[in-house]
Amino acid sequence: MHNELSFPSIALSFAGGLALFLYGITVMSGGLKKAAGSRMRDFIARITDNRFSGLLAGALATMMVQSSSTIMVMLVGLVQSQLMTYVQALSIMLGAEIGTTAMAQLIAFRIHEYGLPVFAAGFALNLLSRREALRNAGEALYGFGLFLFGMSLMSGAVVPLRSYEPFLKLLGYMENPLYSVLAGMLLTALMQSSGAFIGIVITLAQQGSLSLEAGIPLLLGANIGTCITATLASIGTMRPARRVALAQVLFNVSGVAVFLFLIPWYADFVRMLSPAAGVPGTAIPRQIANAHTFYNVFMAVMFLPLISFWAKLLIRLIPDSPEETRLRPSVWYITNSALSTPSLALSYARAETVRMNRILERMAGALLPAFTGNPAAGDTLFPELSLVGGIGMREEKIDFLESKMSDYLIAISRQELGERESREVFALMAIVKDQESIGDSIDALLQKLTGRSPEASMSLTEEGMADLSALHAFLCGEVAGLTGAVQEMGAARASAIVHGADDFSVLAAEAEVRHLQRLRRLPESAMTHDRHMELLHAFEEMHHYCKSIARSIMNAGSRQPEDSSRKA
Repeated sequence: MHNELSFPSIALSFAGGLALFLYGITVMSGGLKKAAGSRMRDFIARITDNRFSGLLAGALATMMVQSSSTIMVMLVGLVQSQLMTYVQALSIMLGAEIGTTAMAQLIAFRIHEYGLPVFAAGFALNLLSRREALRNAGEALYGFGLFLFGMSLMSGAVVPLRSYEPFLKLLGYMENPLYSVLAGMLLTALMQSSGAFIGIVITLAQQGSLSLEAGIPLLLGANIGTCITATLASIGTMRPARRVALAQVLFNVSGVAVFLFLIPWYADFVRMLSPAAGVPGTAIPRQIANAHTFYNVFMAVMFLPLISFWAKLLIRLIPDSPEETRLRPSVWYITNSALSTPSLALSYARAETVRMNRILERMAGALLPAFTGNPAAGDTLFPELSLVGGIGMREEKIDFLESKMSDYLIAISRQELGERESREVFALMAIVKDQESIGDSIDALLQKLTGRSPEASMSLTEEGMADLSALHAFLCGEVAGLTGAVQEMGAARASAIVHGADDFSVLAAEAEVRHLQRLRRLPESAMTHDRHMELLHAFEEMHHYCKSIARSIMNAGSRQPEDSSRKA
């Protein structure tokens, strides 16, 4: 009867401690991410194909942010944005599995008695510091204090359960490894934090409620359950990003499948390398923490040499889609192997620049129909995308190619070049910057579609549409002409675009005058005035960048660059 009366109190105390524990982890992780999150992302993005440095980086990054799920979501995002290949992400993922064991080791040393002092110190640092870095550190510290205090409450709450018959019966089921794995997997998936679940496991062990043999399968299940976060993050991403999430699932499931049948021998091995006595309530928690560490280190070391085979298996399970490959940003021509032959590398760079201009041709051609017609209409090349979706996809390609081309051209400039080659390199640098600016102008204009008012959705007047169509056709002709000019780096073609600029200026000025005249006599012109002027100014801005590209081509062919400003 006493047990029945005390159980609600025990449950409430444990739930309160668990809430503080989870909230503390969230606050601590948030503070750490604010302090090092962007640097961590840049650090991970710079990892090369060296699998050992990737393993180390993954372990260090996870220890710093105290969340393997955060690192996995970051990896999915980096692969999705083409800043890293999925093969590079595999070694970092293995390191993240090692890094996640640091929290278990920390919990096992019974430092939860110091939760409130740690919270007070962190709160004071966050409140009194003027520097943002110190405030973020204080936030992480007081989150850590809450995490420790919550664990202390949980530990105190479960003390009476050692004599509570239903609880002991439940723990009896945990002696079945399969049930334990399933319980660990489901509870970790619900919490979306393996660290939080492992904290609960070690808390139970500290009170003598859990043996090492019962704790190991719970840890194995937690390793599978933690995959849920990356799996959810990969939904809707490109196939390489989905391979990263699948890799984590396969890694953990295969490890559990092997170790599940070795638990008695593995437990003896862990006991042999772990303390068997000492402060009461520390031996089994330390053994469980060590079991978690030894398992993840062993699995990472075993899988690291097999990354190439693993990568091929993932491609078989999630093969590339030709259509998706065409939608994904990628380079076609430039390659680092050509850098030792600057003239060859330069020809590749020019070919990639021509490709960028062809992408801009499609963007420019779809601009007026998307802005004045039905933006949900299908893209001409990719019918599954809308006009706006097609422009957005190509804008991502232009941004990606501009970044890759800038790095490539800088690498070429460091080689031994002749005078003409040097001029062409710097001309191409300027051209790709202007190409990106054209793409940004188109994208910025289309962003205004989302907030368009009902009045703005009215059709433009017939006369206004005719004026804008003429300017749009002129602009599309300029962009197409630049494709040939860049391909040849021909000054004659570029000069024709520069000298034909006066025709565009005349057309734009006349179109603006006619629009102002319509405003006086046609009420509907006033209703679409903003949209008309947005298009007109966007066309003028894009024309300005076209002239700038043409001038860069002319400068590449002359010994003395033009003295006039490129922005004129």
